[in-house]
Amino acid sequence: MNEVAIIGVGMTKWGELWEKSLRDISVEAALKCLDDAGVDKVDSITVGTMSGGLFNAQEHIGSLVADYLGQRFVPATRVESACASGGLAVKTAYMEVASGLSQYALAVGVEKMTDVDGGDATFALATASDYDYEAFHGITFPGLYALMAVAHMKKYGTSLEQLAQVSVKNHHNGSLNPHAQFPFTVTLNQVMTSTMVADPMRLLHCSPITDGAAAVLLVPLAVAKKMNKSYAVITGIGHASDTIALCQRKDFAKLEVVEVAAQRALKMAGKTIGDIDFAEVHDCFSIAEIMVMEALGVVESGQGGPATINGLTALDGDFPINPSGGLKSKGHPVGATGVAQVVEAVIQLRGQAGPRQIKNARTALTQNMGGSGASSIIHILEAR
Repeated sequence: MNEVAIIGVGMTKWGELWEKSLRDISVEAALKCLDDAGVDKVDSITVGTMSGGLFNAQEHIGSLVADYLGQRFVPATRVESACASGGLAVKTAYMEVASGLSQYALAVGVEKMTDVDGGDATFALATASDYDYEAFHGITFPGLYALMAVAHMKKYGTSLEQLAQVSVKNHHNGSLNPHAQFPFTVTLNQVMTSTMVADPMRLLHCSPITDGAAAVLLVPLAVAKKMNKSYAVITGIGHASDTIALCQRKDFAKLEVVEVAAQRALKMAGKTIGDIDFAEVHDCFSIAEIMVMEALGVVESGQGGPATINGLTALDGDFPINPSGGLKSKGHPVGATGVAQVVEAVIQLRGQAGPRQIKNARTALTQNMGGSGASSIIHILEAR
């Protein structure tokens, strides 16, 4: 099996992109990636997108991207795992290269979410839950994560201030990211007094509706070594799934799917969590970041909130989390998020992140999650 490296990354500005279509932003990110790699042809394309049919009345997105990218006859595949679709695209491209099927495998993540109104966007996102037993009865993802937050608060004493600090920290990081949808800082008071969405989740605890795309180009390590440029190697992948319905789980305050995926990724990489320099994780809601860091083993269960307040996960902390600004500040175009996490990891490992650069970053972890934790995909990357 080939070792696999990433030699190119590309990303659009994220936000409400009224003047651009789904195909426009997909191609823009892909072209930036190919230009970064110095390559003009690919052997395969994998596109991660959650719900082009509901957001844009467009399916067959693999062929759409290949067509408008000028890659006629290249095999193109669309993959889906709700909000983990981007992570799945990277994993699939990895398998193309590792197996020898492709030498240049392009992974694109994309979602154009603002072409519908808020109600239709909520409906589209709700299809990532157990529709018959959750969404049909009226609960939304803010509601599901509110249940998780309440359970965590009751079990461990996690405070509203600790939840709010996740948003404060990630907005600080996002204010340093030119691709971010919301590149501005917020205060604890602003978060804690923002509009209530689903108690205790307030507006500034929640990731936004976003348009955006990101892309990475994967090649065999042997090919990367011949190129006169820095690259990152994917040394570990972990993928797991859990019950799609939150109500079927024993403990609402724990993300076992992340724990299992992390164990698999770390074992494949021959690492422990102590070997990781920083992580990009799926902070779709502030409680998610706290629960993910506990599931990864960064801290013990129940210590995610105190660790955040104490600065462990800040840019200059011992274990920085979401230097990009995360889903909260950078944005969350659901199918693109997992690819963008890998983009940020590569930029950091190259030492090209500017004012948000993690000092001496050599090993990174990205964690992408679908639904309320029904799927999770983790990649471990190392600088070479």
